[in-house]
Amino acid sequence: MKYPKQQFDQDFPDNDACLDAILKLRYGQEPTCPKCEKATKFHRITGRRQYACQYCGHHVAPCAGTVFEHSSTTLSKWFYAMYLFTSSRHGVPAKELERQLGVTYKCAWRIAHQLRKLMMQADGSSPLSGHVEIDETFVGGKSIQKERILVDGKRRYANKSVVFGMMERGGSVRSGTITNVKKSTVAPIIKRHVEPGTTISTDEHMSYKHLTKAGYQHGIVRHWDHEYVRGIHHTNSIEGFWSRLKNSIRGTHVHVSKKHLNKYVAEFSFRYNHRHTPALMFYRLLFGLLQPVKA
Repeated sequence: MKYPKQQFDQDFPDNDACLDAILKLRYGQEPTCPKCEKATKFHRITGRRQYACQYCGHHVAPCAGTVFEHSSTTLSKWFYAMYLFTSSRHGVPAKELERQLGVTYKCAWRIAHQLRKLMMQADGSSPLSGHVEIDETFVGGKSIQKERILVDGKRRYANKSVVFGMMERGGSVRSGTITNVKKSTVAPIIKRHVEPGTTISTDEHMSYKHLTKAGYQHGIVRHWDHEYVRGIHHTNSIEGFWSRLKNSIRGTHVHVSKKHLNKYVAEFSFRYNHRHTPALMFYRLLFGLLQPVKA
């Protein structure tokens, strides 16, 4: 069950409620003053996004060091944007945010991309294990076939972006854009995200032929020969993820540039990885937004 809109409105009715929530998330239900180191209560300073310690008067700014610090957009609008992103199955275009939040398109675009970037940081990083499907796909551009016989059973592509993914069956997905599908590119990514000894299913691409020697239980399905299942091996799950990603991009965003594609892929990965706990997705994203902004 997703986070109900009625519950969201009760939890965060205004800017003060949003700031109080940020204070509790950063300092806990029973906060300790960072200066006098006493268990204290922080009292709101009127007109500022700050609180004061009841003992020493030390000021704390819950938004300091986060994406909220230098933003002139009200916290209630940020929180509602997060709610829209985490309650949607297909994403939220900047035009929709502009209408829902009552801000300029430029502001809505910035908020949307900031949320996508933080989804990337807030997502899990634990290694994949069990049975993992690995595949690549191409987004955008046009497909060009100049020869009857194609290299490695793959079409040649022009102006397309390469998206690489690894999906644990019944578990999480790790995906993102890469420059090419060469072994030198994909091998370090697989080694970083997939535990040794894991069963891996791929198609017949040459870049995956090293996996057995690398310590994985590697099985291949030969798509070029119209083979899509061989025993326990197939790539249907990761290909289903690609299908949902592309359909959502076409239906919601129409077009995504190469420069920002990785953020959209991260957004859909985050949403997929938290599909079993949709009610908690909002808070997972909020925790990510409260992390110090990377330089």
